[in-house]
Amino acid sequence: MELLNEYTQIAYESLAYIFSGFIIFLLGKFIYQLINSSFNVKEELVKKDNFAFALAHAGYFTGLLIAVGGAIVGPSEGLVTDIINIFIYGVLGIILLNISIIFCDKLMLRQFSIKKEIIEDRNEGTGIIEAAVSIASGLIIFGAITGEGTGLYDGILTAVIFWFVGQLALILTTKIYNLITPYDIHEHIEKDNVAVGIGFAGAIIAMGNLIRFGLHGDFIGWTESLSEAGIEILIGMILLPSMRLISDKILLPGEKLTDEIINQEKPNLGAAIIEAFGYIGGSILITWCL
Repeated sequence: MELLNEYTQIAYESLAYIFSGFIIFLLGKFIYQLINSSFNVKEELVKKDNFAFALAHAGYFTGLLIAVGGAIVGPSEGLVTDIINIFIYGVLGIILLNISIIFCDKLMLRQFSIKKEIIEDRNEGTGIIEAAVSIASGLIIFGAITGEGTGLYDGILTAVIFWFVGQLALILTTKIYNLITPYDIHEHIEKDNVAVGIGFAGAIIAMGNLIRFGLHGDFIGWTESLSEAGIEILIGMILLPSMRLISDKILLPGEKLTDEIINQEKPNLGAAIIEAFGYIGGSILITWCL
């Protein structure tokens, strides 16, 4: 009987956490629609069959889910306190995620309008990059929120600072990616080259995962926490070119990624997916080994 009561209590608490997370998720959806009120989400998805928007939209929900997860996971402090923390950090995660998307849009693909490319031109390459930005930002927020301080104020402060550091690292990664690719990313994405968008998206998500790993953990002090995060992020940036080389030499032996992605009449989406896998798979392997 005692065991049954214990399982019943666990079930009730789990349902409470799921319900709280669902409410936060709906709030995130509402805020997304509010920020993007210049177009109709339902119309883009159903009436216009805008696949580029569907990619970006699904990416936002994935990033939102990951960000909300940062508010849910972790040791319990009691049901009531846990629910309060879920709502506080969940709302914080929603705010940071939407700021991240705006921030990255202005700096990553600054040479053209992201919204125009997705809504008007239905550029699928841009849509998948927008999705990757949301997912990577969600991973960064997950790491930032789960690395909270000892009190509510400290927890929010450290989460915001770690998120900001992570976003800067993500932007820097895109600069490095531009340097290691022998073609202009902006130019080819604007030409609707989906393959270029897929490869770039893989690099963005991979770096978001590495930053998440660097930020994740208990806050033990500014110097120690930022130093540890900085070292792990730096390792990721150094290994990023190696991931591309592995994709080029090992995953696609005898062929060159650049030729497959941009030097063909029809860009090779399969080769781009292999490149993206090389980045993301490499980032997972690095987190397992560090």
